[in-house]
Amino acid sequence: MIEFLAPHFLWTSDPTAWVALLTLIVLEIVLGIDNLIFISILTNKLPKEQQARARRLGISAALIMRLVLLATISFIVQLTAPLFTLFDHGFSWRDLILIAGGLFLVWKATKEIHHTVDPDDHQDSMIGKTVQLSLGAAIFQILLLDLVFSIDSIITAVGMTDEIAIMYIAVIIAVSAMMLAATPLANFIAKNPTIVMLALGFLLMIGMTLIADGMGYHVPKGYIYAAMGFSALVEALNMLARNRRKKVDH
Repeated sequence: MIEFLAPHFLWTSDPTAWVALLTLIVLEIVLGIDNLIFISILTNKLPKEQQARARRLGISAALIMRLVLLATISFIVQLTAPLFTLFDHGFSWRDLILIAGGLFLVWKATKEIHHTVDPDDHQDSMIGKTVQLSLGAAIFQILLLDLVFSIDSIITAVGMTDEIAIMYIAVIIAVSAMMLAATPLANFIAKNPTIVMLALGFLLMIGMTLIADGMGYHVPKGYIYAAMGFSALVEALNMLARNRRKKVDH
């Protein structure tokens, strides 16, 4: 038994493998920020007593799905093979999944922005009133979007290492970090209404980035996260200014 397992742990004595593991963990966590924002906004639409449970169930199910996808990694890699060519670009299953996921994000973010601007228009809201969003529907939507991010992150991971064990460890640690951060982030968004609009803007930008990537126009992730970081900094300054004005008024 030990002789069988030994080859699978040879990478532990390779310093470059540890560097790849740490890099992949950071990458998975950073890529998970997009998904975490979506989860926070979505679960805040549920009744208060169901929100934490929905986040736990949704992220746990997402972890299981990612581990299953890693087990079929040879199939995932084949998703990059072109299926057809249109406008001089060869579209693969990965491209189609990214485009579909991007459209899904753009649609949901746009609907929710409209509902935030005009809260009385329940007929046209993204998911209607709070009672109309069930726990099962929330988990399904979390899994649906996580599928898009999972396939992209797994393909990225394949380009960084050949060790499947490293990929499993990185995914487990990254999703565990998401589990720990989900509730604090959701509570922060709920307590700061202006953050909701900023987060929806992030989702809109991420959705457009996914569509562009699927169409063959790769936007460096560094640009996206730099824009998100700058916007978050501006909003933090606005929040600080508002809090100081409240103290002066009182």
